[in-house]
Amino acid sequence: MAEAKATKKAAAPKKAPAKKAKAVVEFSATGRRKQSIARVRLTPSTKGSVTINGKHIDEYLALGTLKLVAMQALELVGATEKYDVVVNVHGGGLTGQAGAIRHGIARALVKADETYKAELKKAGFLTRDQRSKERKKYGLKKARKAPQFRKR
Repeated sequence: MAEAKATKKAAAPKKAPAKKAKAVVEFSATGRRKQSIARVRLTPSTKGSVTINGKHIDEYLALGTLKLVAMQALELVGATEKYDVVVNVHGGGLTGQAGAIRHGIARALVKADETYKAELKKAGFLTRDQRSKERKKYGLKKARKAPQFRKR
C-alpha cells in the first residue's frame, strides 16, 4: 500500500518553475486631510498620467483650482512628466481629497528621491493639515452659531 502511494507521487510530472515578473519600481504613500484619505502610487514613466479612482484627473477634479492643489507637489519639484500617479481616495469632499492627494504625492516623492525633501518641507506639503470640522455643541445651531437672542 505504501509502495503504491510512493509510485503515484514519483509518477506525477514536476511543475516548471514560475517565470519571475520584472520588478516594477513603485513608491507608495498615504496622504490625509480633514476626513479624506488618499493612497498614492508613483511609477517612473515618461507619460506623466494621473488617475484618481480609475478616472483621469480632469474628470475627477472638475475645478481647475483643485487640480492645481493636487498637482502642486509634482510641479514644485518639476517631476510632472517623470512619474505616473495612481490614487485611491475616499472620505470627505473634493477639497479635502485634493489636499490629501497633494500630501500623499509629496510623501511618495520623498520616498522616490530624498533630495526633494527640503523643497517640499519648506513649501509645507509634507505637513499633515490637522484642522478638522468642529463638533456641534448642545443648545447651539452649529458649532458656534447661537439662536437669535430676543429680549422681548
